[in-house]
Amino acid sequence: MTAMQLKTAAYGVLSILLLIVFFQNTGVVSFRFLFWTVSMSMIIFLPLLVLLGGLIGFFIGRKSVDW
Repeated sequence: MTAMQLKTAAYGVLSILLLIVFFQNTGVVSFRFLFWTVSMSMIIFLPLLVLLGGLIGFFIGRKSVDW
């Protein structure tokens, strides 16, 4: 296996595991942020957290920060 094939296989396995976690957590969760209370399905909340974490990691991990 080449490095590219190995990376693609790893991403595929991680994606499947992530989907399994999402579909096992379908209950409703409520959380408070400052003075707002939000209730939503965990299957919507988890991907939002994964996306937010990925964006934060992307911007922190950039080599040059143009602030």
